[in-house]
Amino acid sequence: MSSTPALPPLFTTLPSFPSASPGVPAAELNSTSCTEWDQAHHLLFHLGSLALLLALALPSTMSLHMILLRLLLMTGCALFIVWATLYRCNLDVMVWNVVFLLVNFMHLFFLLYKRRPIKIDRELRSLYKRMFEPLHVKEALFQRLTGQFCTIQTLKKGQAYAAEDKTSVDERLSILLKGKMKVSYRSHFLHNIYTNAFIDSPEFRSTEMHRGEKFQVSIVAEENCKYLCWSREKLTFFLESDTFLNEVFRYLIGKDITNKLYSLNDPTLSDKMRNSMASTSDTEDVLNQILQRGSAGSSQKSPGAKASKKMKPIEEGMEDDVFEESAPSESQRMPSTSTTEEV
Repeated sequence: MSSTPALPPLFTTLPSFPSASPGVPAAELNSTSCTEWDQAHHLLFHLGSLALLLALALPSTMSLHMILLRLLLMTGCALFIVWATLYRCNLDVMVWNVVFLLVNFMHLFFLLYKRRPIKIDRELRSLYKRMFEPLHVKEALFQRLTGQFCTIQTLKKGQAYAAEDKTSVDERLSILLKGKMKVSYRSHFLHNIYTNAFIDSPEFRSTEMHRGEKFQVSIVAEENCKYLCWSREKLTFFLESDTFLNEVFRYLIGKDITNKLYSLNDPTLSDKMRNSMASTSDTEDVLNQILQRGSAGSSQKSPGAKASKKMKPIEEGMEDDVFEESAPSESQRMPSTSTTEEV
């Protein structure tokens, strides 16, 4: 019988390598205890670490918190780069800190760009100072409001802004920047419109739910006028995307309508008194009311508002029906009183 030759083994035992540390057993190489400590690093390493510590310890309540955070992080990264390049000759540490430095620099540039001074046109500066700044509307938001879908237009003396029963109210909303306009109904004078006042605020509010209506009054320029005109459709879409600015506009329009109603109620007011009335407001109370509306999503009356004997309190959606009907006589009131008593 033929014997089968023996096959060579598949795995062979690897020879043992000598220990890298003579005199130290191989089992001790896997231990994590440090036998000797290196000397302390250079001062630049400690300064870089201190800069990172200060950056992380900054309170978030500071006004320039994010800018200071990025500056300190950039300072720490720069110190680590110098330390790794000159004293450690460590390429990976240097490269990673260069990456961190660039990322923080881009963040810092963006933060400084957001805080850049906003330049408002000279023609709109007075409007912003008079109407929007007291309500804490930021300049950047005001620039977005006036820079995208509105135009500055002019009217010469005698030209009409709106003709009675002819001009549609669905197209625009305007604020008078310069000059004076006269509002009349069937050739009868109603009131004047002055600088920094809405021109067609009653029509804007009364036709929010009903479109396609015409002006019920005529508005004519008594002087050379200049006004800021928004496209109504684009303005409405923009206000729906910004709750705070939407509440600001609701307040400003409601206040403007109230001033016009006061002018109708007492046409003997002088131009100076009308202007002072249009500019008087308790801005802190109004701002708190606007913020409450924006957060809660519900409308509230401004605190401290007192109702006139001849006028109802101004509420949202009721500016067109402000004056009360004539008071019923005593004989007309008696049946309702007796009926309730019988019940």
